[in-house]
Amino acid sequence: MRHPEYQYLDLMAHILESGDKRIDRTGVGTLSIFGAMARFNLADGQVPILTTKRVYWKTAIKEMLWFLTGGTNIQPLLKENVRIWTDWPLALYRKETGLEISQDAFERLIIEDDVFAKRWGELGPVYGKQWRRWLGPDGREHDQIASLIATLKNNPTSRRMLFHAWNVAEIDQMALPPCHMVYQYYCSQDGRLSCLLFQRSCDLFLGAAFNWTGAVALQLMLAQQAGLTPGEFIWVGSDVHLYLNHLAQAREQIARTPRPLPHMRLLRNPDTIDDYRIEDFAVDGYDPHPPIQAEVAV
Repeated sequence: MRHPEYQYLDLMAHILESGDKRIDRTGVGTLSIFGAMARFNLADGQVPILTTKRVYWKTAIKEMLWFLTGGTNIQPLLKENVRIWTDWPLALYRKETGLEISQDAFERLIIEDDVFAKRWGELGPVYGKQWRRWLGPDGREHDQIASLIATLKNNPTSRRMLFHAWNVAEIDQMALPPCHMVYQYYCSQDGRLSCLLFQRSCDLFLGAAFNWTGAVALQLMLAQQAGLTPGEFIWVGSDVHLYLNHLAQAREQIARTPRPLPHMRLLRNPDTIDDYRIEDFAVDGYDPHPPIQAEVAV
């Protein structure tokens, strides 16, 4: 059987060979295709944490746990040494103040100064706010995650087990509109929970590995909370692209041979979805190739 990671590597090679060269929002430019899919069977505990470069899986899971809090400020992330959201508020700070502050200095201010963090660490109503506190026209907040878990427990054959973050009324207030927008779930008769993640825009070299790791961690948490076991993780990408300053890195990665995928497991069963911590996750057998560095396009 062909290694599952070749789904990712073949997609990257396809974009390098046939991608449409486009000028994008960031000004960096991309090679892009429209429409892609990958499927991974999680039933034996294997998870699609890429092995052809090191993926910092704890960072991805910490981000997912932060989403679940409903938070929209980067201060808690930085206190956990998660720096993947800093670029957007830092760019805004530099633009509005005219100060060329370093990223390290900016992050120190966010961590140490609550007033500064409240003003400059906000991302707007991004993922977690929409997942946990979607604001209806009547002023009521809707917790999509709590509703999903209730349906998984009480009506597991429902075709309405999903949540999303594309709140049209609040898109213009977000530092970055949601890329991994829709998560839908399917429970088979034998009690296996599968997830289909639809991603409208995917930075294939930097973003996909984090998106997949976080989504699978969430799938394990949801399955545990509902008394189910993991089934398949299915990813559907719409505009899937490589930034033009990532092409050499992509070629380096596709030249590598995948190693065995690691296994992820939960070390305890918390009372609610809100009680998970990074210490509850174990990843076994992860032996990746070295990391490959690349710049984020903002």
